[in-house]
Amino acid sequence: MTATQILLLIAAYFIVLILISYVTGKEDSNDAFFKANKSAPWYLVAFGMIGASLSGVTFISVPGMIEGQQFAYMQGVFGFFVGYLCIITLLLPLYYKLNVTSIYEYLEQRFGTVSYKTGAFFFLLSRVTGASFRLFLVALAMQYIVFESIGVPFWATVVISIVLIWLYTNKGGIKTIIWTDTIQTLAMLVSVLVAIYLINTKLEWSFMEAMSSDTFSSKSQIFFFDDPNSKTYFWKYFIGGIFIAIAMTGLDQDMMQKNLTCKNKKEAQKNMLTMASLVVIVNFIFLALGALLFIYSHKFGVNIPVVAGKTRTDLLFPEIAMNQGLGTALAVTFIIGLIAAAYSSADSALTSLTTSFSVDFLDIKNKPEAVQKPLRKKVHIAVSLVLITVVIIFNALEGSVVSNLFKFATFTYGPLLGLFAFGVLTPFKIKDKYSWIVALASILLSYGITNLPPKIIGAYQFHWEILPLNGLLTFIGLILIRRK
Repeated sequence: MTATQILLLIAAYFIVLILISYVTGKEDSNDAFFKANKSAPWYLVAFGMIGASLSGVTFISVPGMIEGQQFAYMQGVFGFFVGYLCIITLLLPLYYKLNVTSIYEYLEQRFGTVSYKTGAFFFLLSRVTGASFRLFLVALAMQYIVFESIGVPFWATVVISIVLIWLYTNKGGIKTIIWTDTIQTLAMLVSVLVAIYLINTKLEWSFMEAMSSDTFSSKSQIFFFDDPNSKTYFWKYFIGGIFIAIAMTGLDQDMMQKNLTCKNKKEAQKNMLTMASLVVIVNFIFLALGALLFIYSHKFGVNIPVVAGKTRTDLLFPEIAMNQGLGTALAVTFIIGLIAAAYSSADSALTSLTTSFSVDFLDIKNKPEAVQKPLRKKVHIAVSLVLITVVIIFNALEGSVVSNLFKFATFTYGPLLGLFAFGVLTPFKIKDKYSWIVALASILLSYGITNLPPKIIGAYQFHWEILPLNGLLTFIGLILIRRK
């Protein structure tokens, strides 16, 4: 495809999203923006949440994991499923009982204002960092595919992207996101399925023949029990996956805001159970695509892209989809899938960050009605500017620094995990004014532990268990400041 064709395709895609926002955003109220008037169909929420949970990281990076760790990621996905069951049974009933707009309002009712602001602050920090990083990865891929060749600078790509997202979320907010996420999830999955079909055709396999081939089997080991020090060790991935799901879905305003748009608790629980099941299936499909990409590259001599002297396995999918002559259908669906992957997480992040800052820090619900909507719109613009700034900063940093910043976002969910766990699992009150100190200390301690030198921890490699460790440290700290 030519650069002009790709740009026209991107323009057409955004026209569709803006039309959806026009239809869904006719009611420009705060209740529609924050909660979709609690009228969203649960099945649409469930399907759309797949795209938001996968994001550009999954679309680009998960297929690229195969070379280093085969299907080990599925161990974490099985943990996700268990974590989602915990959300269904513990957290959703709590949120619906309290009728919250921001889930961090629970912390105010349970502990006090400082804990409430602490939880909301760490969400904002986590989501700004995480959403910006995801958008950065996909913008980088778009730059590699098309924009670099036509002289568009990276910063302009980012600004245009955020402006387009702002346009279609400005009025409808979460009500619009429910529908656009559904379209974006469908686009992502169609792209992956078309890629699998065309690569199998080129390899002269049916899907079942590919799954049963020795070549595929050599790249598709799921369970790893042999080396507890390795990042791929089963219990690290599985237990870490449970807490990743609880913290990054159940304690994340971005993800839970969608659940809170359902009519009632029962429909929200059906939504989460459906989403949990689909996440397992969809991630397996992404990993299957990854295996086929590497099989294809080895058979036909496709070199893994090298950027700035570094081999980038996460760019193998774009390379094969766009530059290996597999047809216009794959190129078109890949571009749409890539855009969908970027914006299904970025648009909901923009909406949830606007919601959290408006509700948790500006107390928008208690302001005069005439002030509420203009204030929300100003916050929406400000959050857009913050995302633009952070993504551009990421691009200016060295890759290793960027990776550490994204890793830091996983650390910041630890205090949320500890605060909510202490609130739900114990009857104790705490000295609320010290909760922010406990949260900060838990991050610093867990960061220090995970960076201990090899002479202390040997060959052990930390992975997703960082999150429950961080949460546990917060929990212990809250015990120390409990009221007698």
